[in-house]
Amino acid sequence: MSQAWDHDPETGEILEGKQPNLAEYSVSEISHALKRTLEDRFGHVRVRGEISGFRGPHSSGHCYFSIKDEGAKLDAVVWRGTFSKLRGKLQEGLEVIATGKITSYPGKSSYQIVIETVEPAGIGALMALLEERKKKLAAEGLFDPARKKPIPYLPRVIGVVTSPTGAVIRDILHRLSDRFPRHVMVWPVRVQGETAAAEVAAAIAGFNAMARKPDVLIVARGGGSLEDLWSFNEEIVVRAVAASAIPLISAVGHETDTTLIDFVSDLRAPTPTAAAEHAVPVRAELVERVAKLDARLSGGLWRGLEDRKRTVRNLARALPKPDEILALARQRHDAAAGRLVQALRANTQLHRSGFERVAGRLSLKPQQQQIARASESLERLSRTAGRAVRVVLERRRQALDAQGKLLGTLSYKSVLQRGFALVRDGKGQPIHQAAGVKRGQALEIEFADGTVKAKEDSGPKQGSLF
Repeated sequence: MSQAWDHDPETGEILEGKQPNLAEYSVSEISHALKRTLEDRFGHVRVRGEISGFRGPHSSGHCYFSIKDEGAKLDAVVWRGTFSKLRGKLQEGLEVIATGKITSYPGKSSYQIVIETVEPAGIGALMALLEERKKKLAAEGLFDPARKKPIPYLPRVIGVVTSPTGAVIRDILHRLSDRFPRHVMVWPVRVQGETAAAEVAAAIAGFNAMARKPDVLIVARGGGSLEDLWSFNEEIVVRAVAASAIPLISAVGHETDTTLIDFVSDLRAPTPTAAAEHAVPVRAELVERVAKLDARLSGGLWRGLEDRKRTVRNLARALPKPDEILALARQRHDAAAGRLVQALRANTQLHRSGFERVAGRLSLKPQQQQIARASESLERLSRTAGRAVRVVLERRRQALDAQGKLLGTLSYKSVLQRGFALVRDGKGQPIHQAAGVKRGQALEIEFADGTVKAKEDSGPKQGSLF
């Protein structure tokens, strides 16, 4: 038990021969008492300062360094399990805001902060961290333009990753309704805070895992400060966008805001409303364009048919007249028919004479009977052959008449029979349009019953002929 010493109340000096009345502590008791006092007094704190003496993790996996400002320095330690989960990367000279517990280290008679979370402090620190992360991801090829996928012209289903309660989703839905209503699937996420990055990455992966995937994705958030938009600079979000098989449009912040998701997305829109405009065309413009294409197609088909009609008419005029085609064949047919009957009669008479000569020389009755039978058979064959020839000739004549009628129908003269007329110029070439006739030009007009001469006179009434 410690003893109390007497001391002078005015000077504080210990009186000789008197025992002091102060308590006696061991070094360990003092250290632990100070530790408890620090932890009870401060507990968890947020400390802002510059990292100093950072050399990376110790062989044990823990990190030891200091946080300093202009007037003081505070020892800091990050345990191995915490270091692997830190969102920000620690580096020498980086200004940070560290959250942790103030405690003491008895072995050095010093106090320190055990850091649990670290975040960059100030725009400068965030910009430095952003630039370093951008270089790293670009080196991996995640921002390569060759990786970007085309946005579908008219998607059937649009997936939207955003907050379900903000104005962003209302703006997107309203713009889609104005331009071209489509089916929209919303995956609600937080767009700010510690869990925002993980939720956005999970939403992108979730859409890609669907059996019936959306045709295009929109990741959207309204404007804000660099700190507010920081979730869209996290590696987990950038890599989720890069791994997406669905074309993705980023629409984070306003036109002047830029995040890393903009570099890896297939298309960057300056605002959420602009993202909706990029996702679908204007329905009225599309309908008008289709109507114009339909009109062009119909006009092209009509002109093609008219060209082919003119070609057929020109080819028809070049054909010879039906009478000219059949005249020679008819003449040959008539000549052959006339010669065939005479030849059959002559041939029959010749064979009859031959049989009669042979019969006269024969004296035996059986031979005479055979000759008589042969003569009768020859006579029947002659009559049969004559009928067959007449039948064949009649069929040929009917076929030629039918072809003549067909050619007559195809001939332009059949059109003249219906009251039309064919106008030719002085060289006998057909004239198709009144615009091609010159004043005073000699014309030839062919009717069904004949041809008359005419002359063009652009007198009181243009185009009159007399």
